[in-house]
Amino acid sequence: MESLAEACDYAHVRGRRIYLTVNTVILPGEREAALELVRQAYRRGVDGFIMQDVGLAAEVHRTLPEAEIHISTQMNTHNVAGLDAAVSLGASRVTLAREMALSEVVNICAEAAARNLEVEIFAHGALCVCYSGQCLMSSMIGGRSANRGMCAQACRLPYELHNRAVRKDLPSPGEHLLSPKDLCLVNRLPELALCGVSSLKIEGRMKSPEYVSAVVGVYRSVLDRVLAWVESGQAASDDDVIPGELRATPEEMRVLEEAFSRGFTEGYLMGEDDNEMMSYGRPNNRGVFIGRVSSVGDGWVAVDPEETLHEGDVLEFWTNRGHFAHTVSGIEAVRGGVRFALDRRVGKGDRVFRVRSAEAQFVDVPFEPKVAVSGSVVIQLGQPISLTLTAPSGASVCAQGPVAEPARTKALLEEDVRDHIDRFGNTPFALQNLEIQLDEGVGMGFSQIHKLRAAAAEQLEEALLADYRARTLHRAPAKPPVPRRPRRNSCQVAVWATNAACARAAKRAGADAIYVPALNYKRGESLVAGQISGTVAQTGYPKQAIIAMPVVDHDPLPGTREERLGFDAWKYVKADKPVFVENLSQLVRAHEMGAHVEVGPHVPVSNPLSAMALAQMGAERVWLSPELTLGQIQQIGDETDVELGLFVSGATELMVTEHCMLMSQGPCNRDCSVCPRRKSPHYLKDRKGYEMPVVTDCTGRSHLYNAVPLDILHAAPDLIAAGVSSFMVDATMMNVEETTKATARAVRARDIALKSGNAVGKTSDTTSGHLFRGIS
Repeated sequence: MESLAEACDYAHVRGRRIYLTVNTVILPGEREAALELVRQAYRRGVDGFIMQDVGLAAEVHRTLPEAEIHISTQMNTHNVAGLDAAVSLGASRVTLAREMALSEVVNICAEAAARNLEVEIFAHGALCVCYSGQCLMSSMIGGRSANRGMCAQACRLPYELHNRAVRKDLPSPGEHLLSPKDLCLVNRLPELALCGVSSLKIEGRMKSPEYVSAVVGVYRSVLDRVLAWVESGQAASDDDVIPGELRATPEEMRVLEEAFSRGFTEGYLMGEDDNEMMSYGRPNNRGVFIGRVSSVGDGWVAVDPEETLHEGDVLEFWTNRGHFAHTVSGIEAVRGGVRFALDRRVGKGDRVFRVRSAEAQFVDVPFEPKVAVSGSVVIQLGQPISLTLTAPSGASVCAQGPVAEPARTKALLEEDVRDHIDRFGNTPFALQNLEIQLDEGVGMGFSQIHKLRAAAAEQLEEALLADYRARTLHRAPAKPPVPRRPRRNSCQVAVWATNAACARAAKRAGADAIYVPALNYKRGESLVAGQISGTVAQTGYPKQAIIAMPVVDHDPLPGTREERLGFDAWKYVKADKPVFVENLSQLVRAHEMGAHVEVGPHVPVSNPLSAMALAQMGAERVWLSPELTLGQIQQIGDETDVELGLFVSGATELMVTEHCMLMSQGPCNRDCSVCPRRKSPHYLKDRKGYEMPVVTDCTGRSHLYNAVPLDILHAAPDLIAAGVSSFMVDATMMNVEETTKATARAVRARDIALKSGNAVGKTSDTTSGHLFRGIS
């Protein structure tokens, strides 16, 4: 914590702000530690906190209202109603989902301004293929939760796309089918500045200081040019023409590529959501193209480089047998290029890339930025000498020294004063200009001037930090006690059905409630075993079927998938009727409509704070995160009076992606309603042979499911005792017969648990998820 305080002081003296990422979900038992972390960080000078956990955000706003809260991109804000959710949590800034088009950002910025909210977007760095905050792939496969900042990057591994109907690997440009290129919006800064974006986020986590310096330096340079253009008034008169000098120069782009690059994409902002945004060939740094192999000898290789090579550069050779990295040593200039030692097989014409520059490792990083200050020194006979320093923020101090006396030998000259005042050395300051009032005939030792300058610098530093030093922590207001919800000797069995036939089968098998995704209801598409069906009718659903809203629902602006589809899921949401929502924006909107709202697991409820915060926002039931253990569920049940639900069997959704995974087969006509690929069952096959079903919905968004279905019904007695009052069977990947069996088994497990406290056995070839192992 002391190093954080030092970092805050360093930044604040230099006019910068510090935001602390607390953007992971909080598990039961971590509440006090998390809140104390925030409180102590705030006391030591942190300006704001970037948060994902809705409960923690609400509690920080309640107990520390002066702290600035920023909504993390993991909260999946991608529409205007999401801004209202942010306001209800006390946020001052929202980081949008990366899957936003420029027209959407323009609209969001206008709406945010009306709500006194700032908008931040990701501008540079790694691009997740899944909507942030919605990915369970790393968690379910390896136990490392992305929602806890522990993503194992399973999306960067190799996969094969298969059509189950033909049982063969489909052709693709490469094997890294879930690996996007890196986001790079440096050439879109004029558009972003004009539409009202307040902040650009550059990925710097786990990156080197050299990387951060290089990337931030380029963006700072381009942004300064853009802001000067905007402030000059030219932007208002240029009739949408962006001058070329406001884009990155080739040299600046080269710096970004040298720093790290999987290849760059402007991504969804400029409508790039197809294969052009993917890095199918490789998931790591591809560096900068240097040249081609010009000749090969015994233990050496010659390259005709387009750039100067240096000892220690790491090059990657791309051959017809694959690619490998090599550190350069013993460079010799030869005709047509350079030669150096290499003991690997390469061929003439093979491509060569530089993935790490030795020269860049030794570039001096401007690690000590200075604050330009104005000074005024007064040296008058018979008066104490004084030095006034004024910072750009307006903070001003005046230090005084001894009384000025007549010179005994040499009189003090103005150039002497200027020279010795302008020696700020290791202080944070640099003198920009200095006014000098000096009487003739004054004598003074230079050491007195040095002491005066040091005193003024120290006082100015303290003045710049004064507001932060004055921060105090008040006792947090006591939270009203939560009334213990009496344990009911009941538990409903619900079924998630994607077609009317499975829904009716579940009802006949004893389901108490049927949940139907809005995209699969009536005028939507019927799915059987996760695939489009042309035979199962979209009529005849059981009465009182509960509509489940989609995880992603952008505002239907022109050009968006929602607008092209022309399907409005909200027409099914009615006052006094239940609805299942999957993001905070839907919770706010549905509650305003007077519906009985249930919040699904795509809003991860992992602690009692989150459950209660959602209840205060209008939720009547919350469906718990699949990453919880039985003990953690028990803690939530003990500390909340909200109705709790849990998915207990069926396929677990791992990802929701804006990019259609089926595009790797080749060009797409983008007419999802008639796409022939979607009519066949597909899956991704990993290195171990596991087959993960892929479902692309009628908007063109892909849903990836776990290869191994979930079954925790053998823990039904313990789950009911822990406070779970609703079991959900997910029948997305089931046919009618499988739905019937799964529903009947859930009903039997529930009934046996309630009647005798006994449990059914666990089915084979299933997983218990995290119920007994937990996450890291």
